[in-house]
Amino acid sequence: MIPFNKPHLTGNETAYIEEAVKSGKISGDGMFTKKCHAFFEQQYSMRKALLTTSCTDALEMSALLANIQPGDEVIIPSYTFVSTANAFVLRGAHIVFADSRADHPGIDEDSIESLITPKTKAIVVVHYAGVACDMDKVNEVAARHNVLVIEDAAQAIDSFYKGRPLGTLGHMSAFSFHETKNIQCGEGGLLAINDEQYVQRAEVIREKGTNRSAFFRGEVDKYGWVDVGSSFLPSEIVAAFLYAQLENLNAIQQRRKEIWNRYQVALKPLADQGRLKLPFVPDFATNNAHMFYVLTENLSDRSALIEHMKSAGSFPVFHYLSLHKSPFYAEKHKGAEMPHSDRYMDTLLRLPLFVDMTDAEADRVIESIIGFFAK
Repeated sequence: MIPFNKPHLTGNETAYIEEAVKSGKISGDGMFTKKCHAFFEQQYSMRKALLTTSCTDALEMSALLANIQPGDEVIIPSYTFVSTANAFVLRGAHIVFADSRADHPGIDEDSIESLITPKTKAIVVVHYAGVACDMDKVNEVAARHNVLVIEDAAQAIDSFYKGRPLGTLGHMSAFSFHETKNIQCGEGGLLAINDEQYVQRAEVIREKGTNRSAFFRGEVDKYGWVDVGSSFLPSEIVAAFLYAQLENLNAIQQRRKEIWNRYQVALKPLADQGRLKLPFVPDFATNNAHMFYVLTENLSDRSALIEHMKSAGSFPVFHYLSLHKSPFYAEKHKGAEMPHSDRYMDTLLRLPLFVDMTDAEADRVIESIIGFFAK
């Protein structure tokens, strides 16, 4: 069976973990954490990069930094992972769901302004499949209404909007290094701060609400409890693993794009015949090959395609369920329909894609899809 995902190892992960252990410093913010921070700040011009234990934690930090209070409203797409919403629900926010674009699962940027009320505190965009939302539109609306923009860039490492790295276009952003992501360390995340006013408080929140980071830089003579916070730091073992991946970013990206393009070329004839739809990448965005998905005509076709592909030896998976229909939030949703989100919920299917996938394995996946539609 060709799996949906197989975590890639570059070869230096265990060596760096051993180095971290032998250094005698294996709690957070040691040598490898600093190397990772420097990588993101230099490679992508982030104002401040802070490793976290997960993208979920990075989102929860962003909710604290945004000072979300009970009754505040936060706009997010319905077609996203639960962490995008949960981070703000934990602070007492009411989630206002936005539909997806007709041509892409990302948020419908043109719908955002109509969802803003005097209670709106933030807009959270999700760069689905690593493909950028139209950030000029989003930021213009946010500026007019004086609300924050937070990028859920969980899938968006090394992807760009009009030449600018995703994760640097909002006030802050969150990345994931879960084992299913392009760059991974099993579980891990990153909070990127792009607005200077949030940098100092981000460090405090990340360190259990203390000014410990400032103390170790010699900026204060002792540290204490100065704000709310939690323990969001990953250990040096996690950071060491991650740094080995970051060193090989270019090679990882090159191989993922080769597989993505192989799928695109081989399946285009089916798309031209109207049998399925392939991923759409707007002119303003780049493709980081985080995932390759197809869209079927309906739910029953997708279910049949999944069973056919499994019987042929590969393991495709569908993705999100519309959050506005979730058991937890359905009664809190004000009733607006989300037809595009629901369409992606029923018809989007992700194909196996991982760095160590061989061309022969990719061809087997392709052949099973072609075979299904030839029946």
